[in-house]
Amino acid sequence: MIYPVILAGGSGTRLWPLSRELYPKQLLELTGNNTMLQDTILRLSGIEEMESPIIICNENHRFMVAEQMRNINVSPDAIILEPVGRNTAPAVAVAALKTLDASQDSLILILPADHFIKNTRVFHQALNTGIDYAKQGYLITFGIIPEAPETGYGYICKGEKLGIAGKNLEQEAYSIKEFVEKPDTETAAQYVNSGNYCWNSGMFMFKSSQVLGEMRKHVPGIVKACENALKNGNRDLDFFRLDKSSFEACPSDSVDYAIMEKTENGVMIPFQAGWNDLGSWEALWQVGKKDDNSNVVYGDVLLHDVDNSFLHASTRLLAAVGLKEHIVVETADAVLISPRNRVQDVKSLVNKLKAAKREETISHKTSFMPWGISELLVKSKWFQVKRLKIKAGAVISLQKHFNRAEHWIVLQGTALVTKGEEEIILTEDHSTYIRPGVPHRLVNPGKIPLEIIEVQSGSYIGSDDIVRLDNE
Repeated sequence: MIYPVILAGGSGTRLWPLSRELYPKQLLELTGNNTMLQDTILRLSGIEEMESPIIICNENHRFMVAEQMRNINVSPDAIILEPVGRNTAPAVAVAALKTLDASQDSLILILPADHFIKNTRVFHQALNTGIDYAKQGYLITFGIIPEAPETGYGYICKGEKLGIAGKNLEQEAYSIKEFVEKPDTETAAQYVNSGNYCWNSGMFMFKSSQVLGEMRKHVPGIVKACENALKNGNRDLDFFRLDKSSFEACPSDSVDYAIMEKTENGVMIPFQAGWNDLGSWEALWQVGKKDDNSNVVYGDVLLHDVDNSFLHASTRLLAAVGLKEHIVVETADAVLISPRNRVQDVKSLVNKLKAAKREETISHKTSFMPWGISELLVKSKWFQVKRLKIKAGAVISLQKHFNRAEHWIVLQGTALVTKGEEEIILTEDHSTYIRPGVPHRLVNPGKIPLEIIEVQSGSYIGSDDIVRLDNE
């Protein structure tokens, strides 16, 4: 059995303003009709022995992850929630411990959720070769044959070429001589010209028992903390929550540092399949479909005399004249404009926004909730207006607010409203008013989505003015 373990906990700050803390790049549709998380799982179709995925993600993203899996008819083996980020080694330890219970000889395939791979056939060849080596006790990393002297990636140096008996050895395999950090431009050019170095993809494969044995040897503190986080964790609906205090005590380390640089059984399988980790807007321009003027365009965009640029419109018409080699990204509450050769500085821009405590780094005006979608339309100090879209059968929990009143107007569907001891049914064009301090609940009892305009008003309208009275 092979368990794909999808690491989906990143934030993708270099793709701001689309990617944000509560809606990161792996959950976005950046290169097609599926999100990056969905594509990561769908491209495994056709690999023998592949089990349902284990997804490890931030607890703030859990409902979006679950919804995206439902949309592609995938039932994960588990969705494991990290209370805090601790890099990749603890995530691997958690997955290995979990799958060890299922089968002593199971393999785990570690895949970041934010990779783009153009040639699935070549990717499968590399995976099949990795399966053969991993079954024989090797710890596999997948290297990307470099196309250019990139300074944004770590590199892996090839050792001796290997040859062992196996049915699926479709790609070459090498021992690992060394891992090296992100180089400067001159050093990267030397690596590429030598033909001995590959980009470090961050993809791995090994037996659960084998990788745990290496981790107990080299980083026993990580294994112990993860054992406690699983033992003291708890199931919550369709998710498994790692115990917060145990996981917070876990050392933070990457798989590379923790085991791959120390093991004597490491193997690298190089391949070239149009891979990209989509870590910047420049990367999205590189992989995107280009028009006759080498522009990559998404959304409602009108161009005149624009070349070699990336333009993305989310909510309105984006018009551009005379741009050359630029990035323009529009969202409902922010616009980014940058030369293509300066997109790595977006992270510095986001850091400035965070220092100023700007909400634009955390969330969009549209928020994804377990019951549906909340879209902020208007906000001021004393009131705000939202559009709520509640899924069929969904419930907004019983709650009350001390400082704000709420006025609900039904646009579509049927609402079952609890106000104190009263229950009422609202249909289209009907409304109700809820005074501060009154317990209330909203249910969509119908078969179609329920759409509501919610007007909040009062002396304080912060999101923390809420008392949840149950979790229905």
